[in-house]
Amino acid sequence: MILNRTILTLGLATALLQMPVSVSAQGSGTSRTNPLLQKSSLPFGAPDFSRIQESDYLPAIEAAIKMQRANIQKIVDNKKKPTFANTILAFEESGVVLDRISNVFFGLTGAHKTPLIADTENKVMPLLIDLENEISFNQQLFTRIKYVYDNEFKKLKGEDQRLTEEIYKSFVRSGALLSAEDMNRMKQINSRISELQQQWGNILPAATNNAVVWVNSKEELAGLSDADIAQCKKDAESRGSKAPYCVVIINTTQQPILASLQNRELRRRVYMASIHRADATNPEFNTFPIVTEIAKLRAEKAKIMGYNTYADYSLENTMAKNTKNVDAFLHQLIKEYAPKADAETKSIEEYAQKTEGKNFKLQPYDRFYYSAKMKKEMLNISDDEVKPYFNVDSVQINGVFYAANRVYGLTFKQRKDIPTYHPDMKVFEVIDRNGKSIALFYSDFFRRPTKRGGAWMSAFAKQSRQRGQLPIIYNVCNNAKAPEGQPSLITWDEVCTMFHEFGHALHGILSNCQYNTLSGTAVARDFVEMPSQFNESFASIPEVFDHFARHTDTGKPMPADLKERMLKSINFQTAYALGENLASTCLDLAWHKISADEVPSPYMAGAFEKEQLNNVGLLNVQIPPRYSTTYFNHVWGGGYAAGYYSYLWTEVLAVNIADYFEKHGALDPAVGQAFRDKILSRGNTKDQMQMFTDFTGMPSPDASGLLKARGL
Repeated sequence: MILNRTILTLGLATALLQMPVSVSAQGSGTSRTNPLLQKSSLPFGAPDFSRIQESDYLPAIEAAIKMQRANIQKIVDNKKKPTFANTILAFEESGVVLDRISNVFFGLTGAHKTPLIADTENKVMPLLIDLENEISFNQQLFTRIKYVYDNEFKKLKGEDQRLTEEIYKSFVRSGALLSAEDMNRMKQINSRISELQQQWGNILPAATNNAVVWVNSKEELAGLSDADIAQCKKDAESRGSKAPYCVVIINTTQQPILASLQNRELRRRVYMASIHRADATNPEFNTFPIVTEIAKLRAEKAKIMGYNTYADYSLENTMAKNTKNVDAFLHQLIKEYAPKADAETKSIEEYAQKTEGKNFKLQPYDRFYYSAKMKKEMLNISDDEVKPYFNVDSVQINGVFYAANRVYGLTFKQRKDIPTYHPDMKVFEVIDRNGKSIALFYSDFFRRPTKRGGAWMSAFAKQSRQRGQLPIIYNVCNNAKAPEGQPSLITWDEVCTMFHEFGHALHGILSNCQYNTLSGTAVARDFVEMPSQFNESFASIPEVFDHFARHTDTGKPMPADLKERMLKSINFQTAYALGENLASTCLDLAWHKISADEVPSPYMAGAFEKEQLNNVGLLNVQIPPRYSTTYFNHVWGGGYAAGYYSYLWTEVLAVNIADYFEKHGALDPAVGQAFRDKILSRGNTKDQMQMFTDFTGMPSPDASGLLKARGL
């Protein structure tokens, strides 16, 4: 997942980059230079967390906003004829200081949201949305941009032309061509949506933390490994020790721990805590009012912009283009998937009835448990058997980094001299095959109460030749950290997540673009997940797998027999994973294919969810949505509104590209270089469908291999 905290603001005059600004240190009564308002002296301009104080962010962002306002005014006041240089490029570089500071700040709001960072975010977001509205609806600025687009666009070439097009269209899509009355309403809508998303960002992590399930005895945790029980004890201690143990709820509906818990009542409690975390079962935590208001505002926004629904508005700038194409894509998948899902559920229930009796009715909290037992019996494999071979450090160094070295010629040198915002973080200098340093990469893999759920990639700084900036990229995960002195072991799913997020990281690390706006992962939403999903394919390539899957104690590779059984098990009963994704995808679209008048009340939102799933044939108690409405962060807190389908869409692209690699040499540096040159380095400098064609030779994606790749 990409952490997408996009605001329209794009740059600032480079001359201001090194301007020191003195501010009073909060609560100290002294004056000091705010380190965020100086260019860092660290390699790559990395954020100097050894000097930055949490109290620095608010005054730094306020100062950077003033800088950008001043630079926008310079563009507007320019009496010369608008040109690419004095208008488009000037706008692109008008907020570089704000970019630099906000990139660092929003890294913390996701991964290390302390009370002061949360309070600062509450104060910062209204300032940023006001600035966004101010710029989006600045008619004097837009008049100059439109003049360049109308008169100079065809003369421009390459990235200059692409940047002009992107900036012009972003203003149009924000409402720059609207009447004054409609513009005013759009400002109000944008501001209110921002407020609501801020509320969402505060309530959902709190609800998820509150949903922990307290456990009074070790006996109730029967089925868990000693390491998992130790983690439950550690989690309880870090959350106030209301009981000796607790089970932490992760961001998805189903909880992986249910595959091991023998106690059915505890399984039920964990599942219920997950699905009811934010639906007012506990009156303190109810996101339905936020969801319904955002849905109404988005629908109104689309109508003002001349679209029937928000989905129509949102999809215009994607590879899919419109709801008709997305619906057709999903309908075909649902049609082929449904009978396989029913057969899978029936087989699990029949298996459970062998030991529990013929009257046993499988419940959603039973599915993972009996599926795991079934897999163990049929394939003689379990997570506990393979986890000792998946030490998180080995997966990163000997797996993720090794594959990147074999395919792209990259090496990674740990930099212990570069400070981080948390001791768990590691920093690596990325060195190209020619010996040249090209990026910094940070990894932050372990969960903690200040970190939101899930896994993602983002950047402290995006690559830009114009700014002389090399990329500073980071990955965040939520793996359990072992007690001090013990190795942290992860599941195969978590291995795949590490490869996935590093695919996003490579998209940022290998970027080679002139402009910040076009670089790295700044591509269509239904293309951005392709490099990450494709990168997952390297995890199971024999040479890569054998290099990282080594026993944490002995260092020996996974035995051939165990490896064969484990790889066979990857596609065991995979209908569930596809079904939960389809259900969430259809929920997302359902909320965004209706008018404002059709949005249900908060009291009826739960019924709306069930009705919409039933309408597409996905109301299945055994296979609930991966994310239900009340905790669907991608849609209500992130940038995936009407876009969650992109995970499946880009999986098709990834399968096609993986097939190409397999045919031409999965670890062949020449193939890797071609992929790097034609896709990973190009950012948004070219139409993404054309990039896909340039690399694969295929005129369009072929979806026929998706179900096969998933073992269906």
